[in-house]
Amino acid sequence: MNDNDVPLWRLRLLRAFYLLITVGLTLSFGPVMLQHTDLWAQRKGETASLVSGLAILCLWGLRYPLQMLPLLIFELIWKSVWLIAIAYPLWRGGAMTPAVEETAFACAMGVVLTPLVLPWRYIAHHYFRKPGQRWR
Repeated sequence: MNDNDVPLWRLRLLRAFYLLITVGLTLSFGPVMLQHTDLWAQRKGETASLVSGLAILCLWGLRYPLQMLPLLIFELIWKSVWLIAIAYPLWRGGAMTPAVEETAFACAMGVVLTPLVLPWRYIAHHYFRKPGQRWR
């Protein structure tokens, strides 16, 4: 399977998804990255920097939607892990705050939408069936 086997509508859908991630993260974290307090930087600076980097990399997904698929796979994995390891125990213990609920909703939307966008046959071929690169 090569890049030409992925339908054009799927490539457009991937590009739209990369754009959605970029715009969403830029609107969420852009303002605080430019104007923040020292306390915020100490507590949330790493997270904001990580997702800002992700937003920038997603711009490359507009040009190379298949080559940047690991970003979308990463998105799916980290959001799933967060929901299972962080949100679910908080929910089960009755300790959900409005901020955690908001994040849980955003992550749940990502966990639902991302698998619908991903070209699973292409991923299976290029990441599971295709031989790995040599070690030596």
